[in-house]
Amino acid sequence: MWSILLRKFEKYPAQQKVLKLIFERGFQVNDEGKVTSGAIEIAHTQLAREAGVDRRVVDSTTEVILSDEQLSKIFHNVKSIPFLRDVAPLLGQGVIIITPDDASSKGIISEVSTVIAKHNISIRQAVSDDPAFTDEPKLTIITDTKVPGSIIEELLKLDSVKGVSIS
Repeated sequence: MWSILLRKFEKYPAQQKVLKLIFERGFQVNDEGKVTSGAIEIAHTQLAREAGVDRRVVDSTTEVILSDEQLSKIFHNVKSIPFLRDVAPLLGQGVIIITPDDASSKGIISEVSTVIAKHNISIRQAVSDDPAFTDEPKLTIITDTKVPGSIIEELLKLDSVKGVSIS
């Protein structure tokens, strides 16, 4: 899917950077071409600074998004979620970060969640990095309680898992 979206901007690498930034952050593009998070507008100058491009590149990217039916539907409806990885320990929850052997393999989440369930631990959140967006994708699992260190060995025995860290 991501490659299809990027192809629409293949001649415009600066616009690709903006598209990727807007999508990764879960920002929407409203009917006026404004980038928003819910009802909060994000200044195009701020987006440009973050993406390392001129503000006009952001303007032209949102114009392209609005003029393309597929892009328009996607960016009217994408949403961001709170990612609990950095605050979970402060809330008494556990964090398991899985480095997969091959992030495009099927069943990684299933295998990992089965091991976690065997330890009678509930999963509160599971966030998987998209291999199209990052060179080293991770699966981050937030659990309802701290995770015992003994679970690491069990997770490392899974064929789909290359590395594990917990906090």
